[in-house]
Amino acid sequence: MKKQMVSGFLAGILALGLMTCGISAAAQEAETEESADVETEEVEVTVFAAASLTETLTEISEMYQEEHPNVKLVFNFDSSGTLKTQIQEGAVCDLFISAGQKQMDQMDRSADPEVNTEELDLILEDSRVDILENKVTLCVSEDSESGITSFDDLADALKEGSVLMAMGNSDVPVGQYTQKILAYYELSEEELASTGVISYGSNVKEVTTQILEGTVDCGVIYCTDAYSAGLNVTDYATPEMCGQVIYPAAVLKDSKCTEEAQAFLDFLQTDACMEVFEQVGFSPVLSTEE
Repeated sequence: MKKQMVSGFLAGILALGLMTCGISAAAQEAETEESADVETEEVEVTVFAAASLTETLTEISEMYQEEHPNVKLVFNFDSSGTLKTQIQEGAVCDLFISAGQKQMDQMDRSADPEVNTEELDLILEDSRVDILENKVTLCVSEDSESGITSFDDLADALKEGSVLMAMGNSDVPVGQYTQKILAYYELSEEELASTGVISYGSNVKEVTTQILEGTVDCGVIYCTDAYSAGLNVTDYATPEMCGQVIYPAAVLKDSKCTEEAQAFLDFLQTDACMEVFEQVGFSPVLSTEE
């Protein structure tokens, strides 16, 4: 009898142990599945980027999503001025990449108050970084008979009124760089525009299209856009003419996925991405001194 009682007691303990193990295993499996679901849950990161980055960021996004399949990158490409306005008006944006410092400064609380005149505080602290440098170039339309081979030639032709030049609007970085070039040659943009020798574009892509289609004699664009459009660069603007063309980037303060946005920004600064940028004419930022 005692042996039967002991055997029954041991059998009960064994059954209880097996049941407990089963519950623990099931709980662990459920926890693992829940953790996997969290890790694979899709996160959408919205990137507002200067139009001149269209081709490179499209290529880089494919590289990134191979490594991070749960991250969906959504891009909005346009002029930096337009993007800045959209952000200020409440558009959803997690990461902003501008083609000029001015548009970023206008949203950065730590920037010069003479630039950030509205005292905007839209940039996540410590996320801002200068990631790329571009070059401002002069490109001449294939069918143009202007004979322009340099910025010096362009300045003379503009004075004579014998050329039609395309440039970006005043709220577009490439337009602002062009304004500096005109000032370097002591040319009045207002006077030139009134005589009909300037054609405007709302972003650098529009200016590039005007040159490519031959609706103007020439235009001022970035070397990266010239490369993408298959245009030959006639001349490069020097830093004395318009300063350095620096592209800053920053995570937005109101982003709902700051970690994912910062992770993509970090990825953009890797050697693999820099190779993609350099293929079209971008270069790493070595110095921001003008």
